[in-house]
Amino acid sequence: MFISDHETATDMLQYEAIAKTVVKLIEKSPGVPVTIGVHGDWGAGKSSVLKMTQAAFEGKDGVLCIWFNGWAFEGFEDAKTVVLETIIDEIKRARPKVQKVKDAAKKLFKRIDWLKAAKKAGGLAFTVATGIPTFGQIGDLIGAARSALGKSAADLTREDIEGFADETTGLFKDAEEDSVPAHIHAFRKEFVELLEAAEIKQLIVMVDDLDRCLPATAISTLEAIRLFLFVDRTAFVIGADEMMIEYAVKEHFPDLPPSAGPVSYARNYLEKLIQVPFRIPSLGVAETRTYITLLLVEAEYGAESEGFKKLLNAAREDMRRPWLSQGITSRVMEESMGKNVPQASDQAMVLAAQLTTTLAEGTKGNPRQIKRFLNSMLLRKEIGEARGFGGDISMKILGKLMLAERFKADFFEEVAREASASHDGKSPRLKQLEEFVATSGEPAPMESTKPGTLLRGKPGKLSAPEEIEDWIKIDWIQTWASIQPPLASIDLRPYIFVTRDKRMSLGGAGAISQLGQIVDDLMATPLKAKTAAQRARDLTAQAAKELFDTVRLRILEEDAFSTQPAGVVGLVELVKVRPELERSLLEFARELSVDKLGAWPPAVFGNVFTDRAVQSEYQAVLKGWSDQTDNSTLKKAAGLIGQIKEKRG
Repeated sequence: MFISDHETATDMLQYEAIAKTVVKLIEKSPGVPVTIGVHGDWGAGKSSVLKMTQAAFEGKDGVLCIWFNGWAFEGFEDAKTVVLETIIDEIKRARPKVQKVKDAAKKLFKRIDWLKAAKKAGGLAFTVATGIPTFGQIGDLIGAARSALGKSAADLTREDIEGFADETTGLFKDAEEDSVPAHIHAFRKEFVELLEAAEIKQLIVMVDDLDRCLPATAISTLEAIRLFLFVDRTAFVIGADEMMIEYAVKEHFPDLPPSAGPVSYARNYLEKLIQVPFRIPSLGVAETRTYITLLLVEAEYGAESEGFKKLLNAAREDMRRPWLSQGITSRVMEESMGKNVPQASDQAMVLAAQLTTTLAEGTKGNPRQIKRFLNSMLLRKEIGEARGFGGDISMKILGKLMLAERFKADFFEEVAREASASHDGKSPRLKQLEEFVATSGEPAPMESTKPGTLLRGKPGKLSAPEEIEDWIKIDWIQTWASIQPPLASIDLRPYIFVTRDKRMSLGGAGAISQLGQIVDDLMATPLKAKTAAQRARDLTAQAAKELFDTVRLRILEEDAFSTQPAGVVGLVELVKVRPELERSLLEFARELSVDKLGAWPPAVFGNVFTDRAVQSEYQAVLKGWSDQTDNSTLKKAAGLIGQIKEKRG
């Protein structure tokens, strides 16, 4: 059971209202160029709003909606020209048999080639078409050729320089205009001609993940969009955290003055580009509770199940007026899922009631962070099931412990170490804490409480035991201790095993230092990872699997996969010395979210598998990466590896 972190057109958060407003705004002024910003923090749901907006335009006559993800093209080419080429390519693809469209697109591609050459040639771009270059311009030519061809000055040949000069000169001499402003004006005019040839009444471009890009890429993408600000029939909907874009502006233009009156120059830049901003609000407590319940029910039964659809509709109706919301009650659950409410649905309501207040406050109502928390909880339950002790794990207890791990890591680690070291897996100090909180600061006398210790300023009242004084000072810990269920009588060792963070160890207290150090080294540098893997040769099969699962879980809990995350090398090295884990590595590769991956997986996993059956299954994974269209970076890398393997085969 896993909750997808992809953007979705299924509205669990009442974001459809924002999408409908965006659609209405675009439809009300189809001939007027407009740029709309959908703003929100990382993980707030911007991509989902864009997906809902795109879905609303599908199938409408004369409307073409294009999706552009700037992050997917990071590091390949100049982002500005990638935006332009992508838009023109999509228009061609939408009208593949219209010759006028092909001709108009060809003219525009020539304009883009001119802009590319102008960037490569630098100052030479404006004089190379008019005569013989000076000595200074010859230096510019050599420098531009080095940049374009990727060679050092020592490696450049005469043929390289002459070929680059001929190509560049040809581009500039063939052009009717010899200045950038003239080309931009002509580009806009010819782009309108392309829209007319394609019979497009309204072009809508959805720009996603701009706030994930490096500053240079983000600014280049915005500059490309600016080309269309005065082109009729175009609309851009940009999903981005405005604070990150402001940061990109400051980084890209470091010499900007600090402010321009009450508004900074960075904010002015953004506001001039984006005419209509929408801000996605954070989830409140009522919305978070409903959201958690829906996510857990969907994960169990699927988005297409009739029960979930009825529950979703009921939740939407309830959340129309959040201030009057009663949440998903037992009656609503029964009406949606049937009189005999499935245990998983009932558990979803119980977990939502338990987790909501702390998660809403701790994540500041961020949907993605809530999803990640729930996914970690479900993954850890799965580890227990796979190891054969799933029946020893209650989701309520697991959820409560994970709240401590997520929001008060030091406190959690103290409890975990104490429970791991005890003979029965219980924490004596945790028992004292729960008793103290349950009696509002007046616990019954305990052996560990020193006789005669009084609460300062309140004669006759027993103070907290010395062992938990530091905990009692923190309101969050007291609140957490009051959350049901109490944990004092629970053997926490199964939960510690699946709830451990990067400093926690595997197994019992005796294995803490040895196995914990191996885990840390597998997450470290390639050299350390290789050495750690060698130390794992002599471990039992069970311990080796535990090592693999620990590192795997830590990698999956991260959200940055555009570059190779720490720990992947450790998994590969571990599999090399423990071949029985090859299938576990294959499953890990399948778990990775395709749309977030960079170019690294095909090369990293390509030569690890030795088992023929696993090799065959991995080839299917590789083909899936090369056939998909959501991530061009991964697609190119997988295709290249596939070609190499075919040649070798």
